[in-house]
Amino acid sequence: MEFKNMLTKEEFTIIKNHFQLKPENFIEQKNFYFDTPLLNLAAKKSALRIRIKNHSYELTLKQPHPDGLLETNIALNEKEAIAFIHGNRFPTQADEMKEMITTALSVNTSELVCIGVLTTNRSEFPYKDGMIALDHSRYLGVEDYEVEYEVQNKKKGIEHFDALLNHLNIEKKPAKNKIKRFFVEKERQKSKSFGKM
Repeated sequence: MEFKNMLTKEEFTIIKNHFQLKPENFIEQKNFYFDTPLLNLAAKKSALRIRIKNHSYELTLKQPHPDGLLETNIALNEKEAIAFIHGNRFPTQADEMKEMITTALSVNTSELVCIGVLTTNRSEFPYKDGMIALDHSRYLGVEDYEVEYEVQNKKKGIEHFDALLNHLNIEKKPAKNKIKRFFVEKERQKSKSFGKM
């Protein structure tokens, strides 16, 4: 179970200082998002990304499923990740994923391009009965901040999370997941550029 809250820059600093976090406590991860220029994958509530974290590379397809969201992950090496990011070349171990995009989602994979990068500096650490993740993300000219609390016990988790926010005088602000925020901003910028024509 995961609880999230958006933060202002000041609230991010309050939490960082409260837990005495230093720059070396944060790890950078980059998510490269792919779609067609018309955002055909996003229109089908799907997403394709490559995540780079700690010198590891992972290609992920997220698509709707009757039980929620189906996530397919494929480990890549650096050469495969670069070939995909810069040339839309699916590695052979992703042939099945490529077929899913083509048939199940009716998206032409040759039209896929990198539509943007979301970079997150994250610090993760144990807190009470769970794990806190403190994030500073940058994408499409936007910066945002959030705190996540992952727990096994929902009731205790919400009590601990609410108590922490209250103790630090942090306003509760619901958080959409990062990929949703990325695509909302992408759509906003797309609409804004069409409005200038």
